[in-house]
Amino acid sequence: MKENRKIRLGISVGDLNGIGCEVALKTFEDSRMLDFCTPVFFASNKTISYQLKALHMNIVFNGVQQANKAIDGKVNIVNVWKETPNIQFGEATEEAGSFAIKSLKAAVDTLKEGAIDVLVTAPINKNNIQSEEFNFPGHTDYLAQELEGESLMFMVTDSLKVGLLTDHVAVKDVSSAIIPRLIRDKVNTIEKSLIMDFGIQKPKIALLGINPHSGDNGVIGKEDDEVLRPVIQEMANNGHLVYGPYSADSFFGSDGYKKFDAILAAYHDQGLIPFKTLSFGQGVNFTAGLSAVRTSPDHGTAYEIAGKGKADHSSFKEAVFTGLRIFKNRTEYKELTSNVLKKQRIKR
Repeated sequence: MKENRKIRLGISVGDLNGIGCEVALKTFEDSRMLDFCTPVFFASNKTISYQLKALHMNIVFNGVQQANKAIDGKVNIVNVWKETPNIQFGEATEEAGSFAIKSLKAAVDTLKEGAIDVLVTAPINKNNIQSEEFNFPGHTDYLAQELEGESLMFMVTDSLKVGLLTDHVAVKDVSSAIIPRLIRDKVNTIEKSLIMDFGIQKPKIALLGINPHSGDNGVIGKEDDEVLRPVIQEMANNGHLVYGPYSADSFFGSDGYKKFDAILAAYHDQGLIPFKTLSFGQGVNFTAGLSAVRTSPDHGTAYEIAGKGKADHSSFKEAVFTGLRIFKNRTEYKELTSNVLKKQRIKR
């Protein structure tokens, strides 16, 4: 990133019939946000104008053809399409899914080119995005293909961070998907992210059990004893501060999570139900382990309130600030480790 400009924050607008545009625009309706970054929406001037009028909002924006033409101090719109979408607030339509993917692909391509520094994605509908051109269960899987690294779905706040061993996997397939290599990879990814993205030098990580009561010594399943425990012990012996498996039903209620820098849950609902219960509206979905920074709010399209101006933008705003902090931490980490490597080469 050039030092003479602010961090460019790209925004994919998500499902146009949902609350994505609303929460993103509300975030930057406060002009003070422009002191922290330069927002770049991937949509079209007409689309954003329609949303602003429907939501009774007044934002002066700058239309550009490419993100590298974005102007600091302004809300910028990259014109990704010339068509006029038929916006039907609250409806899950194939057309809305198509435009959501157009916005996402344009934003990701621009992120890969380096013309934006951080990506914040507004919510999509996992059903209406499906097509021959896009066959992924959600953002995370698509980003894992497009950006280098080992992706990890990481739900974060200042005080609570929950990663997933398996994310968009059917419950019936969870136990067979959790194998030693997967556990090692996810622990390494979450540990590296805590160090590089959050500045935690010696992170402590807790793993939740796969079965109720972590299997009760094999009475309720053997996966915890035969798969999880051996890998946890192996990694602990190699210097990783990894502990568990802990019984998931009591782990959060007893405040056990406060003793750790991050928790690695076995599957989606095991991790996200307690996370959203404890932090809904303030939580951020961060895709850790990739070559670029991507965050999103912790909620979905919320069709039931779309177009009514009632959406709370707190989580989207937090996703912006979290993305900016991670980008700065990662940049600083790279500079520090690069300097260490240079000194080592000189000594040799």
